[in-house]
Amino acid sequence: MRLESQKKKYNHKKEFGIKKQFMNFKYCFAGIKYALKNEQSMITHFLIAMVTILLGFIVKLAIWEWYVVILLIVLVIAIEFINTAIEAVCDMVMPDIHPLVKIAKDTSSAAVFVVSLGAFIIGLMIYVPKMLSFF
Repeated sequence: MRLESQKKKYNHKKEFGIKKQFMNFKYCFAGIKYALKNEQSMITHFLIAMVTILLGFIVKLAIWEWYVVILLIVLVIAIEFINTAIEAVCDMVMPDIHPLVKIAKDTSSAAVFVVSLGAFIIGLMIYVPKMLSFF
């Protein structure tokens, strides 16, 4: 699906109602589909999330550990969606290389990295002791 074919005029009037709410879900799933289809890092995050969840069942995480793990997974993926949105807007506004666009893209990417690194470190703190208990 080509992005050019999706261009529409922005409607400044806000609509309310059940039909609008269902359309919002449709847009959300379209965003997920786009990111999974076009962003390699999003696929990586989803795969790591699946492995992390599977491993959680294997090591029998406590309920509070599940809360932390799920919260971190959601946070990393949400930040990656925001990064994808920022990159798309930057590409639309300035298709050519521009120093400020580079800064916007690099810093939004850095945000994903920082959150991912924090999630990884906390994941090690939760999973390593449980995995060591198998030995």
